[in-house]
Amino acid sequence: MSAPQEPQDPKQQDPAVDTQEQMEVNQDQQSADDAEQAFPAPEAEARTDLEWATLLSETQEKVAQYHDELLRAKAEVENIRRRAQEDVAKARKFGTESFAESLIPVKDSLEAALALTEQTAEAWKEGVEATLRQLNTAFERNVLKDVAPAPGEKFDPHLHQAISAVPSDLPEGTVAQLLQKGYTLSERVLRPALVMVSSGQPAA
Repeated sequence: MSAPQEPQDPKQQDPAVDTQEQMEVNQDQQSADDAEQAFPAPEAEARTDLEWATLLSETQEKVAQYHDELLRAKAEVENIRRRAQEDVAKARKFGTESFAESLIPVKDSLEAALALTEQTAEAWKEGVEATLRQLNTAFERNVLKDVAPAPGEKFDPHLHQAISAVPSDLPEGTVAQLLQKGYTLSERVLRPALVMVSSGQPAA
């Protein structure tokens, strides 16, 4: 007669069976985790929507701010342009007035000279010289300068206009003779000086 079998301890069951059950449990847990990631909880979706709404609101505020700054900058540029135009117009107006004011004494002197019919040649000469000094003063006051290159001075195409080239003892490319003075106004050429340019020593 065989001895009765003792009941097995649940903890001493087949290890293979326990491993299989554990794998199934792990697979179920992984499936649950994947499902949670694929379909987030409503609270997570609500938080994401709120974040997007906040970001959109902040972006709209920045766009409005940049638009306002752009309009201000455009208005400032327009003000600067208008002020510049007004300054140019005033400069032209007052510049002309200043030059005209300087020429008035010159005109007075010429009219006074013509009014005197009985004058000696010496008196006429003195009157003309005085009038010329007044005119020179008017020119200096308005930064109107002569351009009168001396013979031998280097030819400058920005200030001089060559009429012809002539053989000369002077170096080639220098002014040989001044035919007519030129004038500049505040460094801007009003009229170039008319000159003849040396072509160098004449051929023997």
